[in-house]
Amino acid sequence: MSEKRLFLLDVHALVYRAHFAFINRPLINSKGFNTSAITGFTRTLWDLMKNQQPTHLAVAFDPSGPTFRHEMMESYKANREEQPDDIRASFPYIHQILQAFKIPIITIDNYEADDVIGTLAKQAEQEGYKVYMVTPDKDYGQLVSDNIFMYKPSRKGDGVEILGVPEICEKWDIQRVDQVIDMLGMQGDSVDNIPGIPGIGPKTAAKLLKTYDSLENLLENTDQLKGKQKEKVEDNREIALLSKELARIKIDVPIQF
Repeated sequence: MSEKRLFLLDVHALVYRAHFAFINRPLINSKGFNTSAITGFTRTLWDLMKNQQPTHLAVAFDPSGPTFRHEMMESYKANREEQPDDIRASFPYIHQILQAFKIPIITIDNYEADDVIGTLAKQAEQEGYKVYMVTPDKDYGQLVSDNIFMYKPSRKGDGVEILGVPEICEKWDIQRVDQVIDMLGMQGDSVDNIPGIPGIGPKTAAKLLKTYDSLENLLENTDQLKGKQKEKVEDNREIALLSKELARIKIDVPIQF
């Protein structure tokens, strides 16, 4: 029996990436409509189907309203600019393209596409699938395992990047993939407006994890820190724990693979 290979696409992330890949030379059709997002996304999808030949395929969309993370922190993603009109106008066409390909479209209220993909990936892994999460979003690194991979499509002809456990650990300078969540709890994530601990960047976070293994263990041993770092970690204890929870991708969304 041939290997079961499931590809799960984070549509919003891929559409944004496609739109901005052409930002300097947008693809405008004869009616003056910007087709950059549509063309770029469809090209990625077609390339994936042709070259990777998945046995199973689905796409996840973010819901239109807020999610449970906004209940945890009202300002979550509040720093994001409003969605460009060209991208907004593209989504109905992308929906039609996916429907024409007969690809399942999944949206779950109150949960982001990350959480839907995370849940399906873990369920499919239990059923013997190799799972590829198609996204440029670095946060997905926390979900990678021996059978779950990040699949980063080519952006400007630079080739596809497939990241497993060794690649994620090397990229983040960590020992285990679950420490991606600790890293984000410490350093924050400006893209999603996750605050983290002021003054702690990627290098410092990685160094602290080598010593303390987790954010919680760091917070239990602040007496070993010195100076400003000690002060900042202790003063931002609750913010750091909240940041870690905001960065954690859910794997128990109410959906069945």
